[in-house]
Amino acid sequence: MSKTKLLRLLGLVIAIAIAVIACHSLQPLIQPSIPTPVTIKLSGWAGSLVEQNLLKQVLKDFEAQHPNIKVKYEVISDQYMDVIKTRLVGEAAPDVFYLDALEAPLLMSQNVLEPLDSYITPQFDLADFEANLLDSFKYQNQIYGLPKDYSTLALLYNKKAFAAAGLNNPPTTWDELLTYSRQLTGKLNKYGFGEIPELARQVYKIKAFGGQLVDQKGYATFANTAGLQGLELVVDQYQKDRSSAQKSDVGTNSGSEMFGQSKVAMVVEGNWAITYLNETFPNLEFATAEIPTINNKKGTMVFTVAYVMNKQAQHKAQAWKLISYLTGKEGMERWTGTGFTLPTRKSVAEKLGYDQDPFRSPFVAGVNYATPWQAGQYPAAIMNNFDNQFISALLGQQPLKQAMLRAQNEANKQIRAME
Repeated sequence: MSKTKLLRLLGLVIAIAIAVIACHSLQPLIQPSIPTPVTIKLSGWAGSLVEQNLLKQVLKDFEAQHPNIKVKYEVISDQYMDVIKTRLVGEAAPDVFYLDALEAPLLMSQNVLEPLDSYITPQFDLADFEANLLDSFKYQNQIYGLPKDYSTLALLYNKKAFAAAGLNNPPTTWDELLTYSRQLTGKLNKYGFGEIPELARQVYKIKAFGGQLVDQKGYATFANTAGLQGLELVVDQYQKDRSSAQKSDVGTNSGSEMFGQSKVAMVVEGNWAITYLNETFPNLEFATAEIPTINNKKGTMVFTVAYVMNKQAQHKAQAWKLISYLTGKEGMERWTGTGFTLPTRKSVAEKLGYDQDPFRSPFVAGVNYATPWQAGQYPAAIMNNFDNQFISALLGQQPLKQAMLRAQNEANKQIRAME
C-alpha cells in the first residue's frame, strides 16, 4: 500500500472515531421530555376556615395521585355569582367552579357549561348519587354538574326545655308542634319556636297543601289559595299564638344562634347547625328529628352545590379528572368524613354511618322527599319580593293574601323585563 493511500486510510479511521466519540458525548444531553403539569383553576365561595382547609387537603390528595395536574384554588369572597357570570362573559372563568342549585337553571340554559355526559363512564357509578340531588343539575336531558354535598332541613329541639315541659318526644305533626310551642313558650325559653321567614325555609309549607313556587314557565305562583294555606300556619302562630319569634325579635343573627342561646326551644335548621352548636354552645343539650308532617305530608328542603365545568376550559380532560375525583367515592369520603357536610353518594353515606347517626339521620332521611331549593331562571326576583312582603304580613302590616299577591305580581313583572 502506497504512503498516500495509507494516510487516507488513517484519516478515515480518525474521522470515524471522532464521530463515534461525538455521538457518545451527546447522548446524555438527549433525555425524554417530562410533560409540563397542566394547571386547572378551581373557584368557590368563601366558606368557613374549616371548610377551606378541608378542601385544600383533598386537593393535595388529588395532586399526589395526578402529578401532571396542578390545581389553583381560588376563593371568591364577595358577590360570587356576579363574579362568575362576568368572567364567563369575558372568557376568563375558572375551569371548574361551585354552582348552587338555585343558580343552576339560568347557567345551564345559557350554553356556558360543559355537558358531562360524555365523560361519565360506568365505573363512575352515576346511579350511586341521590337522584333528587342530581336532578337539580340536569337540563334538556343532559347533566351539567355533579353535586358535591347537601343538607336538608330538620327540627332541632332543646332536650332540657322539653323535659321541663313534660314532653318526652319531638312533635311528629305540625299541629303537635304548635301545641308544643305554646307549652314551651315562657318556660326555660322565651319562645317555643324560632321562625325563619325567608322563602328558602317556607317552600315546603307552600307545597304541603298542593301549592307551587313557580309554574312550568318559571313565573311565580305562590299566591294561590293552596300556597297561602301553608303560609297561614306561620302567620297565625306568630300573631295569634305568640309562641314563635324571628331572629330579629331576640337579637340574634340566625336560627342556629337563637336556638343556641336558648331564646327558642325549637328551630328548623340545616346540617350545618350541628357543628356550629357543638363548637359554640358545647353545654347545650339538643336533639334532631324530621320536620313534622303538614297536612299529612312529609316535607323539607334540600340545598346542594355541584362542581361544574366551564365550556371554554382549555384542558377539559384534566378538568374532568378533578371533578370525578372530588365527586367520586374516595374524594367524597375524604370531603364529608368529618360530618361537616353530607355526602351525595348513597354508598359513602352508608359507609360513614350517617343514616344511623343520632344527629344526622333525620337530615339523611329527608333527602328523598325534599323539595330542591330552586326558583326558576330568575330566583332573585322571586326571593326578594317574597321575603319583603311575607315579613310585612308576618308583622301584621298587611293581610297575607294581599302581601303575597303583591310579591307575586312584582316578581313576574321583573322576570318579564329580564327575559
